[in-house]
Amino acid sequence: MQQYILALDQGTTSSRAIVFNKQGAIVSLAQKEFTQIFPQGGWVEHDANEIWSTQFGVAAEAITKAGLTVENIAAIGITNQRETTVVWDKQTGLPIYNAIVWQDKRTAAFCDTLKAAGTDKLIQQKTGLIVDAYFSATKIKWILDNVTGARNSANRGELCFGTIDSWLLWNLTKGQVHATDISNASRTMLCNIYTLDWDDELLEIFDIPRNMLPVIRSSSEVYGHTQNILSAHNIPIAGMAGDQHAALFGQMCTQPGMVKNTYGTGCFMLMNTGDKPVISTNNLLTTVAWQVNGVTQYALEGSVFIAGAIIQWLRDSLGIIKTSAEVEQLARKVKDSEGVYVVPAFAGLGAPHWNQHARGIITGLTRGSNSAHIARAALDSIAYQTMDVLKAMEADAGISIKELRVDGGATVNDLLMQFQSNILNTTVVRPVITETTALGAAYLAGLAVGYWENMDAIQDQWQADKKFTSNMENEERAALTKEWQRSVRAAKAWAEG
Repeated sequence: MQQYILALDQGTTSSRAIVFNKQGAIVSLAQKEFTQIFPQGGWVEHDANEIWSTQFGVAAEAITKAGLTVENIAAIGITNQRETTVVWDKQTGLPIYNAIVWQDKRTAAFCDTLKAAGTDKLIQQKTGLIVDAYFSATKIKWILDNVTGARNSANRGELCFGTIDSWLLWNLTKGQVHATDISNASRTMLCNIYTLDWDDELLEIFDIPRNMLPVIRSSSEVYGHTQNILSAHNIPIAGMAGDQHAALFGQMCTQPGMVKNTYGTGCFMLMNTGDKPVISTNNLLTTVAWQVNGVTQYALEGSVFIAGAIIQWLRDSLGIIKTSAEVEQLARKVKDSEGVYVVPAFAGLGAPHWNQHARGIITGLTRGSNSAHIARAALDSIAYQTMDVLKAMEADAGISIKELRVDGGATVNDLLMQFQSNILNTTVVRPVITETTALGAAYLAGLAVGYWENMDAIQDQWQADKKFTSNMENEERAALTKEWQRSVRAAKAWAEG
């Protein structure tokens, strides 16, 4: 009977399931959006039960769509929105509060008190992370402090904490397995990235009992089997990684110095730094990439808050395009932005600036500036922000980056990809399969059960769709970069008032 791998890709706005074949090609895909809950300004929540029901639903749908049965699935791989926090009751399996999403800012004031006390230095040393409301630890603490009876229940050993991978694994195995993989654990702010275990000193800082936490496992091994979930046939669950880590693996960035950039609402760039963590001196995050066959690989990560979202802004707020796809043809009406720069700091500036007070700004406007110049400058801003992160990575890693592998929605835009190559003076490579997040999870699961023999077998599957190489002179690149940096300074100066 022909065998396939099922990848569960649990994202921030939708649950997806993709069936892959031996060649790493997509056989079928199912997707369902779920509710975004905003109880008050800066708060973002999900219903964890809805996440489970939509993920279970699309898994069944993807198998049926492909004309397969559960017996055709050799293994399941899970990849997930990271840092989102669920706390549930061990006996009933029911969450005691909504999942608090990675975007949620309710614990920002507590993070400020940690910074004021200087505790952030110790936390960064152990975890590789910059203290921020983004990560799971402060979210768990908030639930224990604010849900009636939660702290007493936790102290009695009655509660479980998990990121979304753990929550799905618990439900798939009907409560038999409470585990996470090291890539997800490294995003909680409770895991020591040197010992690869939960850290008692960190647990004390956040006042979290160890008994709530899942067991930390590698990213590619059999964690358990489904228990009469999709049918009486029980499938091994054999791969888990946070979404950006899975994308790095799916892009086959398995050697130190290899870099991928995912162009979504924001941009997430990760560089494989090999078997040793590189602590950033340029405001990037240090994270565990994955652990396979006992070997742990680390990565540097930089996040850009507004990338594809700038195109939505041109469409929905300015109304200069009707669909996102139109931005390329509008921008092509001019040969360049004619000195216009857009700094899309709508939510502050992310890496490497980390300035939460900066605001969006358009500079260099003249009487001759028109909608095409603004569209062009908006597209260019995605490439410039990516350049800022990449330069910080090169400085941290001490190597120059020769190739950038790209994925995500905005990579269909050839104009943007060419400008990205020009401004970086680096080859930009778009692969044939751009669903690299789900593919990474599938690879991790398939390796664990011998569906693919080894890394070499999947390395050969990665294929470039198109390569973009720089055709820009050094003088022009230097001049454009200088003007971009000047515009970023203007956005920061605006914040200073």
